Amino acid sequence: MAEQEFLCGVPNGAACTDMDLMSSMMQKITLLEQKIEKQAQEIQLKDRRIAELEEKMKTLQKGEDAPDPSTAEELETRCLQLQTQVWEMERFLNDYGLIWVGERHEQLEDLESLKDEEELPARSLWKPGEAVVSKHHIDFDLILENVKDLNVLAGEGISQIEHMPGGARLRQPEPLPLTLYQNGIVMFNGPFRPYEDPSTQQCLQDIMDGYFPSELQTRYPEGIPLQVTDRRDMVFRKRDLPGSFPGHGQVVGHSKSSEVQETTEIPGPKLSLEQLLNKFSKSSKHGEVIGVRGSARAAQQGSGGVRSSKEILVETPTLSALERVKMAEASVPDVCTLRIKSESGEQTYIVKMLFTETIGDLRQHLAHVRGGDSDSYEIISTFPQRVYADNSRSLQECGLIPNASLLLRRRDRSQQEGSGQQTA
Repeated sequence: MAEQEFLCGVPNGAACTDMDLMSSMMQKITLLEQKIEKQAQEIQLKDRRIAELEEKMKTLQKGEDAPDPSTAEELETRCLQLQTQVWEMERFLNDYGLIWVGERHEQLEDLESLKDEEELPARSLWKPGEAVVSKHHIDFDLILENVKDLNVLAGEGISQIEHMPGGARLRQPEPLPLTLYQNGIVMFNGPFRPYEDPSTQQCLQDIMDGYFPSELQTRYPEGIPLQVTDRRDMVFRKRDLPGSFPGHGQVVGHSKSSEVQETTEIPGPKLSLEQLLNKFSKSSKHGEVIGVRGSARAAQQGSGGVRSSKEILVETPTLSALERVKMAEASVPDVCTLRIKSESGEQTYIVKMLFTETIGDLRQHLAHVRGGDSDSYEIISTFPQRVYADNSRSLQECGLIPNASLLLRRRDRSQQEGSGQQTA
């Protein structure tokens, strides 16, 4: 046995070695067949999975091409509900004079970008420029558009009943003047208010928000129409103080645009002397009444009593009585105003007298201002042509009420008769 085992381990045992090789080959073939069978099963499973996915994909494609009718009906119903809700909300806002404008596309994008960003820490470092207040944004087109709507609400063009002593009358509200300049605004008759002023920014912001300016609500609780004058092509310059440099300065690196104009005039009607005097009231000092109106009138008229416009306001008892009546807010008596031009036409005398005063009283007032003889001239009217020679007749009898314009003519007795003029 030992010899046979030894022979199997040497070249003489070649038959034993072939059997071993064949058995090993059979084992390997068996393993390969098992692996092939296993892979074939996996391929079948994957084919089934692929077939299922293809069926699902076909189903989804069919659903996209032909949506479910029930889903489409639900979407249409929901859309109609939302439209009805929006319409009811707009009608509710319209009842209160409001309009929903929504959010702009840029603002929505900003909100989305803010949501994407991380929240800032509670304490952040200070950066230069963050504490500087940015320039207030003013939308002038929106202001002009909102002013039109506010004027309609304030009753523009609608007459209102104004009660007067002894009756009433219809009167349309006078609009409030508002002038827009390139660097500020002027409301009423001044003063000038720059855009950097917080009160100016609040006023314009109220208008841009669609509200009446809050600073005027106390004075005009029912509102008042605004008369806007657009002068944004003009820069308002405040009047220079005495002794200041009168010329125009130049800034290095900047050129003054020739298209921008400058002005120092406050818009609005100029006050007449009588309106200016009505703003003054009599003041007292140490128990003595000081005639502020008289001193102001004298300053306006000059030393000779003649203003720059060649008009002379004649001091009469009626004028003094009118001033006292205005201060006491009592009823105003019947007063007429006469404008009398001198012989040379260089002066015009303004005389306020009662209806019952006479032509003789008028001559006395003129003599007090002019001096000289009161009989050296004639008082005439051009239309109708008439000479007022009877000093005893009242102004009402002569038809010189409530206002009249007269002329003074040097008396010429040779031409008094046959002149074709009526004598009153």
